[in-house]
Amino acid sequence: MDSKHFHHALIINDDHCIGCSHCMNVCPTEAIRLRNGKAILYENRCVDCGECFKACPVSAIIIDQDDYKRIQAFNYRIALVPAVFMGQFCDEISRDQIYSAILANGFTHVYEVEMSVDLLVNQVKTYAKSHPDKKPLISSFCPAIIRLVQVKFPALTENIMLLKPPLDITALYCRKQLTDQGVNPAEIGVFYITPCAAKIAAIKSPVGEDYSMITGVINMDTLYNKVFKHIRSDRSLKPAVVHNQLLSGTALQWSLTHGESNHIPGRSLAIDEIHNVIEFLEKIESGEISDIDFLELRACDESCAGGVLLTTNRFLVAERLGAYSAENKTKTDESTGIEAYTDYLLRRIKIQPISPRSMMKLDENMEEAMRKMDKSGRMLKCLPLADCGVCGSPNCQAFANDIALEDADIRQCIFIQKNREQTGELSPDESLEMLKSVWGNDKFFS
Repeated sequence: MDSKHFHHALIINDDHCIGCSHCMNVCPTEAIRLRNGKAILYENRCVDCGECFKACPVSAIIIDQDDYKRIQAFNYRIALVPAVFMGQFCDEISRDQIYSAILANGFTHVYEVEMSVDLLVNQVKTYAKSHPDKKPLISSFCPAIIRLVQVKFPALTENIMLLKPPLDITALYCRKQLTDQGVNPAEIGVFYITPCAAKIAAIKSPVGEDYSMITGVINMDTLYNKVFKHIRSDRSLKPAVVHNQLLSGTALQWSLTHGESNHIPGRSLAIDEIHNVIEFLEKIESGEISDIDFLELRACDESCAGGVLLTTNRFLVAERLGAYSAENKTKTDESTGIEAYTDYLLRRIKIQPISPRSMMKLDENMEEAMRKMDKSGRMLKCLPLADCGVCGSPNCQAFANDIALEDADIRQCIFIQKNREQTGELSPDESLEMLKSVWGNDKFFS
């Protein structure tokens, strides 16, 4: 579904925001501005990467999630748990204990997201071979990257691999498995335990799909705290009998950096952390880098192990999953495995073409867009190119665009203010009011 507006999981709490500009300065898509002493979000630019969430010193940015009590609306309550959730727990806590605690906290079933990876990996190889003209082929795994390509690199949207990620395949599988057992579909609630904001946004407004098979989203730190508390408080907790396969080594590492690229033939690269991704895609777009077959791109440092909703250090999570992977090089053969549904899933594994949604578009009307582009260019020539951010925009180019869009006034530039004060065009009181319009009244002494 490519609706006009994205759903955003990142929410700025005005009551807590102190207008410090930390979030504006780290945002990779220039989606944040300061107005009246508060941060505001330009939704057409935001890709829900969570960089602002990490940078906020007062926790004024939150990641919205579904009410945990919502799971009780369903008789069959499925927790879709990614491998990085398990990787947060120390070695003395077993996988089965974690399952037991999840079930004790209201869920009736637990499915590991990556159980569909072994089915997917061969499809990725086949897709790459059958699309030699789509170089570099870009992984569809990370929803923040999909949105980044849409808004910042729209010409590369046709390079995105049109295959469902493991999350969507596993959600499809667990619903099908239960309905085959005679369960009413209306009684099934599928809840993803998310490590990041981007996956929430992808579920609430999916790209390349008409709708999501996932009912709701629970933030990973929320469930981790519940599970950890339950295990520590109940030493007699008996491991649950959960009918799930042990994940293969490939599946366990799929969500980590190099998890995909190591299995794709040809020149395959893995790049994590969104600023690194942007730098690399700029070189791809300019033609400076070429002859790449496959790109595994992840918004977070250490990929999903570095998700903003994890509570354990990302390097420790990656280390643990690597150790588990070495122990599980071959997958155990269980009769309840996903292999029985291979044909069903493969018929539904493709997604629709993904449309570009350029954030650089100044207007839908071409003539008006050209007029605004011209105005932006003229404004930029008047600015000092200091990129100081005092104007409430992240840099001078963004400020020039904001002026062209009538979202800012050129007098907000501190250099313009001081020049006009010297020539008498602007009084000190007027200059102060312009600064207050950006930074609010509280930062100025009366």
